[in-house]
Amino acid sequence: MTATVPPTGTVAARVDELTTIFERGLRENLGVGASLGLRMHSAGDGFARYYLDPNPATINAMFTVHGGVLATLLDTAMGSAVFTRLADGVAYTTLELKVNFIRSVTPEGSRLTCDAEAVHVGRRTATAEGRITDAAGKLIAHGSTTILILQPDN
Repeated sequence: MTATVPPTGTVAARVDELTTIFERGLRENLGVGASLGLRMHSAGDGFARYYLDPNPATINAMFTVHGGVLATLLDTAMGSAVFTRLADGVAYTTLELKVNFIRSVTPEGSRLTCDAEAVHVGRRTATAEGRITDAAGKLIAHGSTTILILQPDN
């Protein structure tokens, strides 16, 4: 059974919190935003959009964007989509991450955009799906996640 959608004010508060956390990481040179160049474009009720401009920090030995970087982009966006649907004080962690790689990307390639949507948000678990596309709209990778919802201690 899907959990009740949080009130709009709660969604807005969670989006603000998510934005604040991400921007702090950039300012303080912490996290995947700073180290890989991931950027949050937007987030709302059950969705999130992040982007990545491939750069030297994201390449593998084949001089293409590393699959782990693409997985991180998906994980970040899908987790954020779920986060927008959680009540205040509730956290989460990834239980499972599934990624399907469709095509490789060179570091000189176009901006990658990841759109993610929460599919189910319950009391204990959540699921989400995401897609990474290039500037031409070509599918680069898609994935899904199962998330453990961490309720605050009573």
